[in-house]
Amino acid sequence: MTHTQTTHGQTNYRSVVAWLIAGWSIFAVTASSFHLYQTAPGQPPIALLLAVLVPISIFTIWYLTSKPFREFVLSIDPRTLSTIHSFRWAGFVFVVLYAYGILPGLFALPAGLGDMAIGLTALPVGARLAAQRSRSGFIRWNLFGVADLVNALSLGAAVGILEPNGIPTAPMTVLPMSFIPTFGVPLFLIIHIISIAQARRWPAENYSGVTKQPGLSAA
Repeated sequence: MTHTQTTHGQTNYRSVVAWLIAGWSIFAVTASSFHLYQTAPGQPPIALLLAVLVPISIFTIWYLTSKPFREFVLSIDPRTLSTIHSFRWAGFVFVVLYAYGILPGLFALPAGLGDMAIGLTALPVGARLAAQRSRSGFIRWNLFGVADLVNALSLGAAVGILEPNGIPTAPMTVLPMSFIPTFGVPLFLIIHIISIAQARRWPAENYSGVTKQPGLSAA
């Protein structure tokens, strides 16, 4: 395959992925507006769980079965992917909602503080490690981001059991907050998965004298 064909293929994938993400976001908002993610008290949030797992499953299958798509995904500048996580500084909203008694602290504080930690370190830590191709550091940073999201999902699902008479997480099933678990969380998880897959292809650091490699060029 020539360089021109490769560039053209990547351009096509960029367009397809951009349209898919736009359609996905619209679907998430529309489904929320019809209250499809609301759950009866005491019932597990199956709809929200599916909203997270289905996009990740589709991405994983596409990645594993399509070599051109896999090559496109791995060619994305990891600095750009890391920078996207800077939006997660908005996790302070969870803390504010906890302060006003709208969300339970058991869920809101870990979720909010964890997101803020990733968002505020996305540029000075995540993007910097990506530019240096620091494999172990970059993977650890991404794993921390994954752990934050998985922890938030787990606590959101379990808080009704752990605190049955406490403040419910019902606000997370309606707009505008429902946009976070139905679109933001799975998208950020997919970005973390891509970043880790990229980093696993980088050379391991020589800790007796690490040589910083030049940053990656944008795809």
